[in-house]
Amino acid sequence: MDKHLFNLKFAAKDLERNAKKCEKSEKEEKVKLKKAIQKGNMEGAKIHAENSIRQKNQALNYRRMSARIDAVAARVQTAVTTKQVTTSMAGVVKSMESAMKSMNMEKVSQLMDRFEQQFENLDVQSQVMEDTMGKTSTLTTPQHEVEGLMQQVADEAGLVGVEHGSALSPDFYSWNNYIASLT
Repeated sequence: MDKHLFNLKFAAKDLERNAKKCEKSEKEEKVKLKKAIQKGNMEGAKIHAENSIRQKNQALNYRRMSARIDAVAARVQTAVTTKQVTTSMAGVVKSMESAMKSMNMEKVSQLMDRFEQQFENLDVQSQVMEDTMGKTSTLTTPQHEVEGLMQQVADEAGLVGVEHGSALSPDFYSWNNYIASLT
């Protein structure tokens, strides 16, 4: 199970690296787009604009997949931790049963202390996992909050046409506005 967890975390990091490469390619295509427009090569500019948009979308797709894999990894981590704690608690319970049979109060006290320690460990691990799940809950973020933030950022940037999570693509802007947004 630990091997699978490692592979999931590695895959998420790999996807994040690919997203950064796509963003770099997107910026390079924007520079080529600007140069093509300055030279009057509108057909070449259109190709570079399409490439830039494609790279941006690919980066977003990589990030979405990375977030999903992170969420799965967190769930796997929770399962591994729960299994470890359950095994420990089962051992303590067995020891408690044997101690109760012999009624050795000192042994019972020691076992109770161990049980309390395991219980505290469970609380700590549960809290860590809850915090982790909270950080990786991009899939469960309320849609109205996402749309509100998108609208706020669009308003601050002076963009129009951002409604219900869908922004206007560059095709809807005049070339001048689109080029101005690149700088």
